[in-house]
Amino acid sequence: MTSVDQRLHACLQSQWDDTLAQDMSESEKLLYRSNLLGSDKRITNYGGGNTSAKVMQPDPLTGSDTEVLWVKGSGGDVGSIKMDGFSTLYMDKLRALKGKYRGLAFEDEMVGFLPHCTFNLNPRAASIDTPLHAYVPKAHVDHMHPDAIIAIAASKNSRELTRQIFGDQIGWLPWKKPGYELGLWLEKFCLENPDAKGVVLESHGLFTWADDAKECYELTLQIINRAINFFDAETKGKPAFGGAVHTSLSPDARRAVAAEMMPAIRGFVSGNQHMVGHFDDSDAVLEFVNARNMPDLAALGTSCPDHFLRTKIRPLVVAFDPARENLDEVLTGLPDQIAAYRDDYAAYYDRCKHADSPAIRDPNAVVYLVPGVGMITFAKDKATARISGEFYVNAINVMRGASCVSEYCGLPEQEAFDIEYWLLEEAKLQRMPKPKSLAGRVALVTGGAGGIGMATAERYLSEGACVMLADIDQDGLASTASALSGSYGNDVVRTVQMNVTDEAAVAAAYINLSVEFGGIDILVSNAGIASSAPIEDTSLELWNRNMSILSTGYFLVSRAAFGILRTQGIGGSIVFVASKNGLAASPNAAAYCTAKASEIHLARCLALEGADAGIRVNVVNPDAVLRGSRIWEGEWLDQRASTYGTDKDGLEEMYRQRSMLKRSVFPEDIAEAAYFFASDKSAKSTGNIINVDAGNKEAFTR
Repeated sequence: MTSVDQRLHACLQSQWDDTLAQDMSESEKLLYRSNLLGSDKRITNYGGGNTSAKVMQPDPLTGSDTEVLWVKGSGGDVGSIKMDGFSTLYMDKLRALKGKYRGLAFEDEMVGFLPHCTFNLNPRAASIDTPLHAYVPKAHVDHMHPDAIIAIAASKNSRELTRQIFGDQIGWLPWKKPGYELGLWLEKFCLENPDAKGVVLESHGLFTWADDAKECYELTLQIINRAINFFDAETKGKPAFGGAVHTSLSPDARRAVAAEMMPAIRGFVSGNQHMVGHFDDSDAVLEFVNARNMPDLAALGTSCPDHFLRTKIRPLVVAFDPARENLDEVLTGLPDQIAAYRDDYAAYYDRCKHADSPAIRDPNAVVYLVPGVGMITFAKDKATARISGEFYVNAINVMRGASCVSEYCGLPEQEAFDIEYWLLEEAKLQRMPKPKSLAGRVALVTGGAGGIGMATAERYLSEGACVMLADIDQDGLASTASALSGSYGNDVVRTVQMNVTDEAAVAAAYINLSVEFGGIDILVSNAGIASSAPIEDTSLELWNRNMSILSTGYFLVSRAAFGILRTQGIGGSIVFVASKNGLAASPNAAAYCTAKASEIHLARCLALEGADAGIRVNVVNPDAVLRGSRIWEGEWLDQRASTYGTDKDGLEEMYRQRSMLKRSVFPEDIAEAAYFFASDKSAKSTGNIINVDAGNKEAFTR
């Protein structure tokens, strides 16, 4: 390998393992190659790009070998794809499709023919990019979206740059929306340029091809590395985006500003469905939002279709001045800024729509750029909000490269519209599953490391909510979060160590919550302790401890929640996990029972205060939840067993037998009641109490 070749491989190193790959079939090598390519965001973004292989396989009907196209199926991600994520199609039938093609005006109808080409009844739907792979006369094809290549593709003189950097090895094709016609263009290019190893698609990305899986993979890396090294050399010492005109706030100050802005924005953008936020103040983002040319570049929009579909026509630049820290002024002006963005989006729709275009979609921005602070994104769920931000970082990288060596060009407005409102894209959206009942909702669960807290969090997560677990027990939080993240993913679970009696800790937790998810919809106030002692043995310290955690703590977390819920203006639900003992007196537990009664009455007061803002406040009263409940650890279990003249083993049976229904109560039972009060199933309920105690007449509310 020459010194030049070594330099070309300095950025992206081949991860191909010959020992691992030697016994793989061609389709297995395709999977291996795909996962390697998708594991590095410098090669392609999440969900972006396609890979394929043409493989000889026995026909299930005739037994004769036939050529089969294996290609990433619709909606897949090459980094995480499995074997069942690939579509398989007969190549002879794909070639026969050419006889059905009626021209550019009818290319969308070709998608309807792809199922007729399916090999071996594979249920994985073929993507719109299938013809782009089928008609390239090579066994292996990679289509990637590297920032370094798109920076070339999105430059004003992209054709000349492609020639300058790659010579005859890589060709260039002008912008064409993905589809059947582009597949024919690629075939024509390959036939006319048999020695070319790939092509740059204007405003789109990179195609590379070879007749061997490893060769194709390493060729893709080589081409990307050549582009990376070109930009490293050309941009060295040049200020990006015209240089900085703003200075970033400190990290804590950035988060504080984001925590104020995000609930306000969330309230405006959650009209049709609840949205979840994501905050990014990485170096790449701060360099862009602080730059002189940021407003002009942002207005041009993104170039690559994958970027555009995730980030909308353009971002909204928030009118924040970090030198003046004019946050109050910005919050006052946000309604007008957001309204202006919506009007601009509606005008874009009216300018570009066709007679058969789908109705206008959500006119709100996805990306919000804040000078000195960072980037905020909002979407229907946390993963989509995060990924949308990642895509805009890709766009920032593209703009940096293109504007340093040429002039950056966004996707033409009409082309952008035709992709956003593509009837095939609309059909894909219509096939999406119905959102779960708590989709887009954000919950804070105090006492989140305990049995009831964990069960409640899991119930919310199962219905699509994002959950922040708060607890004073750091180890317990880590264990609970690990279990829940393992089942529901890292995007939707967060933790914060919080003492509910510490006003500063509560405030800090809500800053954390707002930055992580954008706001709050559901508060489950569940942190608790239990104590048992005759009144003569109840010390002032024990009395105050019960009142501090079970009354003052509930007040502090509720007060903070009210502030954010009112800022959002989209309602919300507060659920107090109190106790049967708040309604029914119990011997030797005066401090505990009194504090729980205080909780219940606080909930009634808050239900009155929150009703005008759509904030519902309700109470779940458990009783005798022994399994998984941390209040039964230590002395409380011994004390209650002593009070009722039994032992530890007999206490659960005693509680079961004293109930009217003769049944045990478990954390999952409390969680179901907490779900009811959090969901729209109880939309017309506030100030209510549900007893989940297997029946206790002393605790009847009326």
